[in-house]
Amino acid sequence: MGAHARFGPTEPSSSLTAASSSLAEPGTFYLRSFGCQMNDHDAERIAGLLTEMGWQERETPEEAAVLVFNTCSIRERADRRLAAHLAAAGRLKGQDPSRLVIVAGCLAQSRRERLWEDFPFVDVLVGPQSLHELPELLRRRQQEGRPVSAFQDFTTRWSADLPRKRVPGPTAWVQITAGCSNFCSYCIVPYVRGPEASRPASEILREVAHLVEQGVREIVFLGQNVNAYGKEPGFAGHENFAELLELTCGISGVERIRFMTSHPKDVSSELIRVMAQPNQVCEHLHLPAQSGSDAVLAAMRRGYSRKTYVDLVRRVREAIPEVAITTDLIVGFPGETEDDFAATLSLVEECGFDGAFTFIYSPRPHTAAAKLPGRVPPEVARARMERLVEVVQQVARQKNQALVGSMVEVMVERRSRQSKDEVMGRTRTYKPVNFVSKAKPGDLVLVELVEATSTSFRGREVSVLGSSLSSASSTRQERTC
Repeated sequence: MGAHARFGPTEPSSSLTAASSSLAEPGTFYLRSFGCQMNDHDAERIAGLLTEMGWQERETPEEAAVLVFNTCSIRERADRRLAAHLAAAGRLKGQDPSRLVIVAGCLAQSRRERLWEDFPFVDVLVGPQSLHELPELLRRRQQEGRPVSAFQDFTTRWSADLPRKRVPGPTAWVQITAGCSNFCSYCIVPYVRGPEASRPASEILREVAHLVEQGVREIVFLGQNVNAYGKEPGFAGHENFAELLELTCGISGVERIRFMTSHPKDVSSELIRVMAQPNQVCEHLHLPAQSGSDAVLAAMRRGYSRKTYVDLVRRVREAIPEVAITTDLIVGFPGETEDDFAATLSLVEECGFDGAFTFIYSPRPHTAAAKLPGRVPPEVARARMERLVEVVQQVARQKNQALVGSMVEVMVERRSRQSKDEVMGRTRTYKPVNFVSKAKPGDLVLVELVEATSTSFRGREVSVLGSSLSSASSTRQERTC
């Protein structure tokens, strides 16, 4: 999670070229994306749309004629970060009034009434379900000389219909669902991304095959709740999520398959069975718990109890002994007592998480939790966060240290930021490993783990298992569904 600048090859969409060609002059754009993997995925599509319109991407806002901010609304911190970036954009627009400022994504959708009040210099607001309207919005802004916006509450067009400027590397995002229908009491996602909708399996499989042809070796399926794939009324297909994974395993050249995020109440026995088989589906499950307290889970409307969650973790580990399980945890939820927080600490130890994203509760507009009494004082929430992070890191460090000395398959992602002689890659369990190597992104390397922290490893190259230039099917051996 975070803010990202991104570059990469563009996949054309001929249907948009003609519509965008009426722009007076091609310009330059700067794109900053905040938040989750779905936002990273959407940023690729925004960049693809702008590039196809004739605009060129720049690394800094000072260089660009169009400033685009793809926003997140999950937590209040995202609001503050955007405000700081928009203040800087406002100063740049003051220096050159011809600059255009675009705010896209979830925050544009959730704060559509107030954004123009707070930042009147913003030219375009566009919600996450309306990204395909961006070329038309820019044309209208230039022709009409006034701010414009577009928001849809339902998914009417899938991202694969849009051009894409993908970040270089062996991994690619593929959206399989949009929206969420769970309405957890703290979460704004259903209000900004609409109800759950599943993309037809045939379209997903075509996109995966196309990405493999371009050299992608690892596919990451994305959705607010991928386990709900195909469950909504009116779904045009018949496949469930486990079946979609099995179909993807049959595409030649796919070396690894990952997915996020999963809701515990929707993890099926069939999914566990597919993950346990020797195939391309990686042994990593991100399973947000949010709390270890039954009282807090009920107030969050999570739809499961602590016992149900712990039993699920036990079943997954029994079926897949080598699995890495990561989670999300919230502290300071309204009404959370010290005993409730202690239950979250003990859940971390009982489940033995390999890692966790930890957050202090942040009230979000429209959500039920924002109206709950019993706000936890900020200083108490911060102290609990510190204690939680300490326990999470301790548990993760112990698990990683137990792996030192073992041999693992690592897929190289990029050059390491720690040393010019090293590369960084990930195990099938999604653990980062830095090691000296001349391997290229996409190469599979057998690595001995020699040193561990709570979040990563240092390793020693043993041998190259498969080159990114060779057929992935030649290195899969018996790992097929």
